[in-house]
Amino acid sequence: MKRNLEQIEYKKDTEALAKFAKALSHPTRIAILKYLENQSCCFTGDLVEVFPLAQSTISQHLKELKNVGLIQGELKPPKIKYCINQKNWNIAKSLFQHFFD
Repeated sequence: MKRNLEQIEYKKDTEALAKFAKALSHPTRIAILKYLENQSCCFTGDLVEVFPLAQSTISQHLKELKNVGLIQGELKPPKIKYCINQKNWNIAKSLFQHFFD
């Protein structure tokens, strides 16, 4: 069978859903989002007290969530304050809802 080397073009929504799904592929990231959803905002140190993980591990998970836009961080030296990015959070919820319907 001959392999097709053409580039697959996906819809913008499909690519966005895949990015959000990848970010949610780790249980700790889901737990962080659930925690942040019930808070107005919090600092990395707050999360270290909630989750039994090293601060560097929490920071890596926060970085992944921030890179896809599910959370946003505000620099408050020497700390970073994190909260849900409501706009992207609503987009992600809508995309997942549409996918599962």
